[in-house]
Amino acid sequence: MGNTDSKLKFRKAVIQLTTKTQPVEATDDAFWDQFWADTATTVQDTFALVPAAEIRAVREESPSNLATLCYKAVEKLVQAAESGCPSEREKQVVLNCTRILTPGVSDGWILMDDDDEGARPLAESLLLAIADLLFCPDFTVQSHRRGGPESVEDMQSLDSCEYIWEAGVGFAQSPPLNYIHDLNRTELLRLLLTCFSEAMYLPPSPDGNILNPWVTFFCSTENRHALPLFTSLINVVCAYDPVGYGIPYNHLLFSDYREQLVEQAVQILIVTLEHEGNQPHRAPSPSSMDEQDSAGPDNLFVNYLSRIHREEDYDFVLKGLARLLTNPLTQTYLPNSTKKIQFHQELLVLFWKLCDFNKKFLFFVLKSSDVLDVLVPILYYLNDARADQSRVGLMHIGVFILLLLSGERNFGVRLNKPFSLHVPMDIPVFTGTHADLLIVVFHKIITSGHQRLQPLYDCLLTIVVNVSPYLKSLSMVAANKLLHLLEAFSTNWFLFSAAQNHHLVFFLLEAFNNIIQYQFDGNCNLVYAIIRKRSVFHQLANLPTDPASIQKALQRKKKSPDAISRTNSLETVSMEGSRPAVPAEPGTLKASLVAIPGIDKLTEKSQVSEDGTMVAVAQTETQRSPEHSGLAGASDTESNSGRDTEVLSWKSKLPLQTIMRLLQVLVPQVEKICIDKGLTDESEILKFLQHGTLVGLLPVPHPILIRKYQANAGTAMWFRTYMWGVVYLRNVDPPIWYDTDVRLFEIQRM
Repeated sequence: MGNTDSKLKFRKAVIQLTTKTQPVEATDDAFWDQFWADTATTVQDTFALVPAAEIRAVREESPSNLATLCYKAVEKLVQAAESGCPSEREKQVVLNCTRILTPGVSDGWILMDDDDEGARPLAESLLLAIADLLFCPDFTVQSHRRGGPESVEDMQSLDSCEYIWEAGVGFAQSPPLNYIHDLNRTELLRLLLTCFSEAMYLPPSPDGNILNPWVTFFCSTENRHALPLFTSLINVVCAYDPVGYGIPYNHLLFSDYREQLVEQAVQILIVTLEHEGNQPHRAPSPSSMDEQDSAGPDNLFVNYLSRIHREEDYDFVLKGLARLLTNPLTQTYLPNSTKKIQFHQELLVLFWKLCDFNKKFLFFVLKSSDVLDVLVPILYYLNDARADQSRVGLMHIGVFILLLLSGERNFGVRLNKPFSLHVPMDIPVFTGTHADLLIVVFHKIITSGHQRLQPLYDCLLTIVVNVSPYLKSLSMVAANKLLHLLEAFSTNWFLFSAAQNHHLVFFLLEAFNNIIQYQFDGNCNLVYAIIRKRSVFHQLANLPTDPASIQKALQRKKKSPDAISRTNSLETVSMEGSRPAVPAEPGTLKASLVAIPGIDKLTEKSQVSEDGTMVAVAQTETQRSPEHSGLAGASDTESNSGRDTEVLSWKSKLPLQTIMRLLQVLVPQVEKICIDKGLTDESEILKFLQHGTLVGLLPVPHPILIRKYQANAGTAMWFRTYMWGVVYLRNVDPPIWYDTDVRLFEIQRM
């Protein structure tokens, strides 16, 4: 009953506020206290009782009352941060003010730049009060006081580094779990996230490096809690174990308040870790993270992240992220008995930022086969989301991470580890390595994903090319998948239907050449697949370039509009427990995304020298990648003038010499064995190829060319749009930004 009375009182106060046309004095405490003194509303209640339309009406008709409400609510938080909320009533006032400010800040009530000269802007006061309250004993952290219950710790002299929320990076003690503290932290972090969401109200800009003033201030030296808060956030995320003691169905019996905190923590981390203008990243300082070091970025969260350097900290972070990313893949014999987290997209962005801002962490990830604990869940998400247009952003972030990893030699080497996990993916069952898994999943994405994934084909095949010189032994399943892609991409109508389609063939030929030249001995399956499909290479070598043939091929395209020949091959047995990838449910919401730059803007070429070091290569016309990744077809009425010259130009550069020489040497030998021994058995031919050699018969090995991911304004803008779109859609209870003037992206209904 009491809660109903609270809601009625609160609603009555809101109505009074929205109907008063005259300004209410700031000193009228009897009026303002109605909003926070005697109420006990949840944040969901606040959103329901303060409709966005009413807020806008107040802002239009009596803006001074709205301004006073914000001022008074922030004032209450500042007072509480100074006093340390010693009483339960004061704690409730803080929560009520937090809940009132959350919809207010999301609707732009408070601006970062106040007009009142000399005074601290209200926004800054709010941010500093939130930071203080996140380390308030008996409210958000365990008290260390030695006196009786009446003694209160002095908030100004409190060293928040002793109150870090969880053990992990730079902190050894794990405080006892306290669900009240977790709930209070979650409420404050939600308000903080709302403060940072100013980015949503700015349209996408070609310069992806616009700094968010709220984030800039909060992550500056003005915030004395920056280090312990950053450490608390990263530790809470990476220490979280959603399965807990592994008791079946325990997530249905008990509320997991830690999960809500972890979700808000990871969202705060990804939006605060932002690039500073066009400044290149500085190398991480070798000093310990505990020491304040003036070097490095001004954004202290980025600074601290880039300076994590202890191996045990890297291990803690990597194992924590891998555990959480793998969680949705967990299979049990009891359906739905294990808790499955939903914030994997935020975790992928966090992993990306860790690798981007801390290169030593990236090298640590690739130093052992632990990188595969991240690879497998990413491939699972890519495979699972391939038919769902509402998850196209997830597909992009997964591919971007693999592109970043593939630029390092160690990633290709690690892929040779045998794959033996039982992961529920609807891909053919195979016996092989993690490289086989990667190729099989990429094939599935290209041949049975939706059309909006076509801009990613260049990235997928670039990853394959980058790892190809290090792949020791592809399975027959993976070899056939690669040959099937070549067959599909080298049909005349596909090659002629868009100016850049031939790049996909170039990528595949480059991958085959790398494997033949550098890993021939272990790859009899691929060599056999090439011999079986030799007609595809001969067709490419004899590709017609005259206008009549090109026109004829394009006419054929009208009858077969699909970009790839989609075959359901004989491998119908999928991995145990898998379900087919399905499109989005009707009505699913998705956030729009900006276009990604072409592969030539996403990567820079490096040549691997004999000692294994990489040297940047200047782009030449022959190596140019497509201007645009999209596979837009030519219009039916488009003139073919110049097209035949263009085709002739790239046809002469097709890197077919190595494969043609291989076929010239091996095909007669294989045919002779088959005739002499009457062989029809594949295994005998494979045995022959396994012991064969092409030493001295192939052209001189070409240098290995790696296309490494490079940051640019286009990808920075893509990440900002994607990240905030995820945050918007993941915060629907309460619907923080619903019905506000978001301009960074559009929310679309499937």
